[in-house]
Amino acid sequence: MNMIIHALPTVQIILSILLVAVVFFQQSEESLGSSFGGSDTIDTVKKKRRGGEKFLFHAAIVIAVLFVIVSIASFSLK
Repeated sequence: MNMIIHALPTVQIILSILLVAVVFFQQSEESLGSSFGGSDTIDTVKKKRRGGEKFLFHAAIVIAVLFVIVSIASFSLK
């Protein structure tokens, strides 16, 4: 049990690096104007995620959920 407690911070660091990498690799269609509520493009239709983009989207969700679980476990085991 003591080994698991000491391994959890390392797992958190690895998951956080993976999460940042996956988020950076995702393709963004947004520009600066749309982040403030406006739209810089004429075409505002949402496109469907396919292939690698869909994989990265689901991977980001899974890694984020794992990060939260590991964080809660780390907090509760101390």
